[in-house]
Amino acid sequence: MTRELIRRLSLQDTRNMYLNDFLHTWDKTDQELQAIFNVAEILQELRKDNISPKVFDSGLGISLFRDNSTRTRFSFSSACNLLGLEVQDLDEGKSQIAHGETVRETANMVSFMADIIGIRDDMYIGKGHAYMKEVSAAVEAGYREGVLEQRPTIVNLQCDVDHPTQSMADAMHLIQSFGGVENLKGKKIAMTWAYSPSYGKPLSVPQGIIGLMTRFGMEVSLAHPEGYEVMPEVEEIAKRNAEKSGGSFTKTNSMAEAFAGADIVYPKSWAPFAAMEKRTNLYAEGDDAGIKALEKELLAQNANHKDWECTEELMAQTKEGKALYLHCLPADISGVSCQAGEVAASVFDRYRVPLYKEASYKPYIIAAMIFLSKFNNPADKLLSLLEQGTPRIR
Repeated sequence: MTRELIRRLSLQDTRNMYLNDFLHTWDKTDQELQAIFNVAEILQELRKDNISPKVFDSGLGISLFRDNSTRTRFSFSSACNLLGLEVQDLDEGKSQIAHGETVRETANMVSFMADIIGIRDDMYIGKGHAYMKEVSAAVEAGYREGVLEQRPTIVNLQCDVDHPTQSMADAMHLIQSFGGVENLKGKKIAMTWAYSPSYGKPLSVPQGIIGLMTRFGMEVSLAHPEGYEVMPEVEEIAKRNAEKSGGSFTKTNSMAEAFAGADIVYPKSWAPFAAMEKRTNLYAEGDDAGIKALEKELLAQNANHKDWECTEELMAQTKEGKALYLHCLPADISGVSCQAGEVAASVFDRYRVPLYKEASYKPYIIAAMIFLSKFNNPADKLLSLLEQGTPRIR
């Protein structure tokens, strides 16, 4: 099986991934996305067979999280460790950034022996992706000017626009669940808003899903109450993807309509795009009173839609009542983590094991992104690892 996956990888064009960043899924070709799935599966098989996939003898993976994280933080650390890199957190509170150090300077100072920089910056519309691009430009310049011996590549661990490591892990879960990427064509996935008692959840998960799943010929339905729109430019990407792949992209203001006949459901809360733009401006202005007023307004707005919950009744309306339930976690579970939330406790508990498996693909997806950015001949390198067969546990 592993040899066949390596053979398939050898047929895919990954040249543009070498020494290149991974910021948005829609920036990558179909072959490049498939290569990530292949490499992720190969790395997983090597580990299962107790074969070490370490390709670095030394080097750093820089971890920069500007928002809280459990799964993605540990997935990044696991991915780096799997390949032989040591992880170093960049704690901006303990750096010289507070003393006026520029992004260009910080990026170069942390990158002298770094091979990868993983960044999560998802809090503010118009800021996260822009910051990642600024870091990328800084290390590129440092490498070309001879300051850096190697050019560390940037992996987007979630920004204000996309969450590629999450959506790719979700897609790998679907590929494994339905027996191949070709079997996703024609499957209906409902990416729906769901009620949460908190207000500031990023848009990057739903945007990542509609921006990626439309690549596979799926019938993608985006559902939310009026006023909870996502970025229009990402909707346009989803439309173009669907036209090219032979799938569809539709929108509805009915959770029930989205769930009807769905093969996969993804009920997840997010904040309205317009509100997130306003929030960003208020933070930039240091308007604490305005931020508190906005929070109160959005919590009240959310409370008007408590009926947007993934219930047993809605699940029964999916295809044969057996749709696969997805979530990026942690979910707001009604009666467990909150009084009322995104999903009924009975639904969540029934899908708990598949949800954990869904999350388990993320370290391998991140490791694959790192691997493909560092090797111009990834299939040859993986075949060498397989044939050497160095035990991971000795």
